[in-house]
Amino acid sequence: MILLAYIVALSGLIASGLLVYGLKRMSSPVTAVSGIVTAGWGMLFVVAASFLQIFSVSDAAQPHIVVNVILAVLALLIGGGWAGWKGRSVAMTAMPQMVALFNGMGGGAAAAVSVIALTGPKDTGVGQLLVTVAGGLIGSMSLSGSLIAWAKLDGRMNKPIRFGGQRIVNAAVFMLTILLGVMAVAQYHQPGGGLFALLFFIGALLCGICMTVPIGGADMPVVISLYNAFTGLAVGLEGYVMADPALMIAGMVVGSAGTLLTVMMAKGMNRSITNVLFSNFGEATAAAASGPQKEAKSVSASDAATTMRYASTVIIVPGYGLAVAQAQGKLYEFVKLLQAAGVDVKFAIHPVAGRMPGHMNVLLAEAGVPYDMIYDMDDINDSFADTDVALVIGANDVVNPSARTDKSSPIYGMPILNADKARQVFVIKRGMGMGYSAVQNPLFFQDNCAMVFGDAQAVLSKMVEAVKGLSAS
Repeated sequence: MILLAYIVALSGLIASGLLVYGLKRMSSPVTAVSGIVTAGWGMLFVVAASFLQIFSVSDAAQPHIVVNVILAVLALLIGGGWAGWKGRSVAMTAMPQMVALFNGMGGGAAAAVSVIALTGPKDTGVGQLLVTVAGGLIGSMSLSGSLIAWAKLDGRMNKPIRFGGQRIVNAAVFMLTILLGVMAVAQYHQPGGGLFALLFFIGALLCGICMTVPIGGADMPVVISLYNAFTGLAVGLEGYVMADPALMIAGMVVGSAGTLLTVMMAKGMNRSITNVLFSNFGEATAAAASGPQKEAKSVSASDAATTMRYASTVIIVPGYGLAVAQAQGKLYEFVKLLQAAGVDVKFAIHPVAGRMPGHMNVLLAEAGVPYDMIYDMDDINDSFADTDVALVIGANDVVNPSARTDKSSPIYGMPILNADKARQVFVIKRGMGMGYSAVQNPLFFQDNCAMVFGDAQAVLSKMVEAVKGLSAS
């Protein structure tokens, strides 16, 4: 029993160490998988220690404790089973939606702890109650906001919901929720305290909805990162309330990492966090969208492939269209053919390409693309000017030169990949549709650019056959 008590006492520190070490290994694509496994072992260890703590008490056989243990085991089996199934079966295009859901579940768990603290046994001090309210507010907002983000990414909410005076309404809802939280603390020992707590959580959930519904799809990667930070902060606060060092450390690490990622994502779009949350990005771009329509040149897949086969250098810019077509495997097959012909091929990744941070990196890693072929924007941007061919696949806003030249554009100032500076640019797209920002892309009409229309999977298959035919002849 003494050994068991020591294991339980040290479990938080051991689990925290594994979580921090795992997160450190996640910073590199080479060690990311082992980092995830290490962090998972840390979580498994602290869960096991929690059950050991229950069984170490003298009254562990009491009926209410037995019922709680059974419910906890059922929750672990249901949650773990569902998460494992979804993690293995989810398509790469649906990965952002799954991340949003899992992130929301973390916020919801923190909010649930807050519910218990505010409505359970009345033995909590005022300081802890205030921290509980803060954690409940942030966790509830993360839950409802993440669910809205999931609906937007999954195509269930296709347009932002905006109306006049919306910011005033949102501010009023937020202030009323804060007031209800204060009242829940003030009435904690009174019969009506539970009602205030209930209204507080309803208001907190509504805050998350109100904050997320007006935000456009272009900003969802930043929103997901922000709610990830919210979830970490909520977990850290509830860890303080529960005096659980593992929750405190894990929450602070996740919160700080999420905050840094949010700042980096916003910087990648040349936007501030407040601009993302409180501006209607993409709303007032009708003029840009309906501007003078030029005619873009188009070439066949085989002609484009032939040009790249005899080029010296090729930089590939993957975008969300590549993920939609699930063409990453065929793309790497094409790349290996070019490399066999002596072509120097690199991949250029924009920080906000795809629908979540690192989306394109994961996509290429899934296809087996070596990490040393993948370059971040800052590391490769200067190379485009000396590149024979830039191949853009399903990307739009991240290669739009209006961000550099058109001060009236909503994306002006956003760092972009300098694909337009390559000697020749090929763009694989289904059609001439615009990106999330809803502005026209002048790259498509430049003299050095040609469109290759079609589904990326089909186009790349034709390119592979064309290069194989050249090799055979």
